[in-house]
Amino acid sequence: MSKKPKIIYTLCDEAPMLATYALLPIVEAFSAPVGIEVDTRDISLAARLACQFADTQSGDKKVHDALTELGTLATKPDTVIIKTPNISASVPQIKAAVKELQAAGFTIPDYPEAPKTPEEEAIKAKYDRAKGSAVNPVLREGNSDRRAPKAVKEYARAHPHSMGAWSKDSKTHVATMSDGDFHHSEKSITASKKTNARIEHHNTSTGEVTILKDKGIQLDAGDIADCSRMSKKALTAFLDAQVADAKALGDNFLFSLHMKATMMKVSDPIIFGHAVRSFHKAVWNAHGDFIEKTLGLSPNNGVAGILSGLDAAPAEHKKRAATVAAAIRKMDGCPHIAYVDSDNGVTNLHVPSDVIIDASVPAMIRAGGKMYARDGGMLDCKCTIPDSSYAAVYDETIKFCIKNGAFDPVTMGSVNNVGLMAKKAEEYGSHDKTYEVSQGTGFIKVVDADTGATLMEQSVENGDIFRMSIVRADAIADWIQLALRRSKLSGNDIIFWLNSERAHDAELIKSVAPAIKASGSASARILPPAEATIESCKAIKSGRDIISATGNVLRDYLTDLFPIIEVGTSAKMLSIVPLMNGGGLFETGAGGSAPKHVQQFEKEGHLRWDSLGEYLALGSALGFINEKTGDVRAKLLGDALDIATQQVLLDNKSPSRKVNQIDNRGTHYWLARYWARALADQKTDESVAKAFAPIADELESNERTIEQEFIKCQGTKQDVGGYYYPDPSKASLAMNPSPVFNSIIAKAKAISF
Repeated sequence: MSKKPKIIYTLCDEAPMLATYALLPIVEAFSAPVGIEVDTRDISLAARLACQFADTQSGDKKVHDALTELGTLATKPDTVIIKTPNISASVPQIKAAVKELQAAGFTIPDYPEAPKTPEEEAIKAKYDRAKGSAVNPVLREGNSDRRAPKAVKEYARAHPHSMGAWSKDSKTHVATMSDGDFHHSEKSITASKKTNARIEHHNTSTGEVTILKDKGIQLDAGDIADCSRMSKKALTAFLDAQVADAKALGDNFLFSLHMKATMMKVSDPIIFGHAVRSFHKAVWNAHGDFIEKTLGLSPNNGVAGILSGLDAAPAEHKKRAATVAAAIRKMDGCPHIAYVDSDNGVTNLHVPSDVIIDASVPAMIRAGGKMYARDGGMLDCKCTIPDSSYAAVYDETIKFCIKNGAFDPVTMGSVNNVGLMAKKAEEYGSHDKTYEVSQGTGFIKVVDADTGATLMEQSVENGDIFRMSIVRADAIADWIQLALRRSKLSGNDIIFWLNSERAHDAELIKSVAPAIKASGSASARILPPAEATIESCKAIKSGRDIISATGNVLRDYLTDLFPIIEVGTSAKMLSIVPLMNGGGLFETGAGGSAPKHVQQFEKEGHLRWDSLGEYLALGSALGFINEKTGDVRAKLLGDALDIATQQVLLDNKSPSRKVNQIDNRGTHYWLARYWARALADQKTDESVAKAFAPIADELESNERTIEQEFIKCQGTKQDVGGYYYPDPSKASLAMNPSPVFNSIIAKAKAISF
């Protein structure tokens, strides 16, 4: 590590971005005196979009490609990164962000959703680099170690969050495909040697061969490669059946769709679009061509996009468009549907980015198996999860709750996770190797580009979705050892969630089983996800902690599922990524609720985002610097921050949900106050204690004034200059409204030894 320890703090999106405007000055003020530099990199959606056109901009509109830079830094041994939650952008979000950037003076083009020229194709390709989960695969050059910190768990037990009661008569259930999906079609190989591969479509009628991807698919010995396909016919038949069944179950039951259309940015929006067509089948039977061909509207972007397009239809189509829009809004003949925002009529099918399975299903389970209906009440629901790869995890959790009742946050244990995600571990398909088939009936093959030999193939028809993915051998080896090490250090049993009957998992087991045997561990075992879910539910119901070792998808799902049940949110989890080349990435929790928090802040000046994840990540990063360099003041600062974080929890100084009460900014005050006092009271470094004592005294003596300043600024609308691209001066002013607090923090930053 360089002489002067440095932490790179990422600037991301939405509520975490706003919170950073208030928290970062405090972090810099406390770090600077002890010689730790805090630097920032903007990897927000707006920055990721703007940097694609940096060569055509000038001045402050020439945005640096910070994500690519950070991707390189993540491979260096002395890098320490704190990553806040970022948007996994959908097409509607990209379009909205582009409009904001244009309004702010960026001379960038519109997003061409359906490009008609080579120039538009090139523009779309540039913007698509920011689409979906563009950030995580670049930064995650290590595997994930995620768990509930002791202070968070103790707080949840002392102040349990509300849990909905489960009825043994609950009709809530998971519906998933039994054939024709990615799971049932999956094929997998482990490369025996270095191989350059390509993807080809073979039309069996014409004999024509289309090269889908000819570059960039390189396998090294030990890498696992998969391919699978989703049958359009099987999918639409399944969705039609589920909509009909939900309707047959009556007025006290809801249809709901659960998937990840942001991260799976090619496959899941297509599946989402088919769900929209099935739900509004009568409308599509009568007007589908008018909607999609005449007006050029895509159901892949959700009902909100369709309605917006219909409302803005040209004059010659205005009358028919109004009729179609009214039919969609009325939903005659449709089953009742779950609502994301019942007050504003936002359904489960309105916007793809609202349908995030790892947030929506856990919230439903926490609520006793119910989701919001049109009138704001809550009803049982059909959780429609088309691909069956991991649907059983949610199915078994729901069945467990129906049988055993709700979990009790006061007594339950934790399911911690070690997740395989290093080296862009895909497992569930990568967008650059995912295709909607349009070349006709035939086969898609993955072939050795040098020899022409077929490595894997799938039979396909038009409209099917093909995807290929790769997991790297060194990432697998690192994941296994990290999991076994975590189990040994914690003393907790560990389950590798792998199904020998699934092609991908069977290949992984070839590496996992020998490693478990070699370790001599009696606490490690391999179970299929359904059985692992049952065993984990039993463990935490009895108060025991257990570790799940999973691939990348289940890492994503489980690190929301169990924390949301255990501590009320996944944002309070400690997420450490030991980078494979020696650095450290410290993630600050999930941002699924961030949009609602921003909306509330803009409406009434109250930001309820809880930055606890940021506090935990920073404390861990400081400890990591100490371990790497022996910097005792880094440890001192980190230890004091941990004390302050725990005190914030114990004294219930976390943000309130209601306006004119403590919000994110007020919590930062209490953190700074407790942090300064912990530094003043410590006995390890007398000069640090002496320097921070007057800071602690001032923060304490000015409590009433500072709190009043933080409350006084609430209750009115806030203008920060933009949702995706906030104006720095406006956002900073809004997030730092206490002159007294600001002056004390400035004094802390001026401390020198």
